[in-house]
Amino acid sequence: MSRSRRTIPEELLLLALDPATGTTAQPQSLDLGLAGAQLVELALAGRIAPDGDRIAVVLPRPTGDPTLDSALELLRRRGSPVRAVHWIGGPRLGLRQTYLSHLERCGMVHAVENQMCGVLPTTRYQATDTAVSRQIRARLDTAIRTGTPPDARTAALAALAHAVGLGKHLYPGNEGRSSRSRLRDLIRHDPMGGLVAHAVMDVQNGVAGQAAAARRPQQQSGTRKTGRTPAPAAMAVVGPSQQVAETSRRRGVTRAVARPSLSH
Repeated sequence: MSRSRRTIPEELLLLALDPATGTTAQPQSLDLGLAGAQLVELALAGRIAPDGDRIAVVLPRPTGDPTLDSALELLRRRGSPVRAVHWIGGPRLGLRQTYLSHLERCGMVHAVENQMCGVLPTTRYQATDTAVSRQIRARLDTAIRTGTPPDARTAALAALAHAVGLGKHLYPGNEGRSSRSRLRDLIRHDPMGGLVAHAVMDVQNGVAGQAAAARRPQQQSGTRKTGRTPAPAAMAVVGPSQQVAETSRRRGVTRAVARPSLSH
């Protein structure tokens, strides 16, 4: 993969960086957006393709980008297409820091060490090559202003920026309302970007967690072959620990309470 241009995860992160404070806007949803942006970049590189609401590996050959190749290898190991919402909702520990460190090595940002309340060490990142950030922003502005269908890369970036909530960061206040609306509308111009953006928003709305919770009682009832009436699913999955302990004591059994988890 050519490194003459920034990848979509890098562009999304640069858009989220506040030049005044050195912090990232919407940090929690941004982590989801970065995982989704990796999928879009891999799709643009011809490595994966949408399969309904799932992601399928079509060419497992490495791209040359270590972070993208790590994601591609994880997808390949799954052996079958994975739902986009499950992939994006899976653990992504350190993904934002990985990209910040990469941008620092490339000279795009520099780290500023500080302390919170004079005690806790903190690190902020200031953009050093603002020309690239301006170019990225100009692509979005042009698509919003002209209404001309953008290229797939810009459309996907716009979709992800909307999905993670960067609209108010990029186009604040009442005067930015129409621009935020048009940013949202750009989601329809790239199928992969649209799929991933909707998956990001679904994860934020808890859709993935609800689906996992709904499946768990069915799985438990399918494997438990006793004459006893099973405990209510709500108590087994999310009920207070005291109720679970009391129910187990009365029945003379020990039950493990598991939280729904998302695999990728």
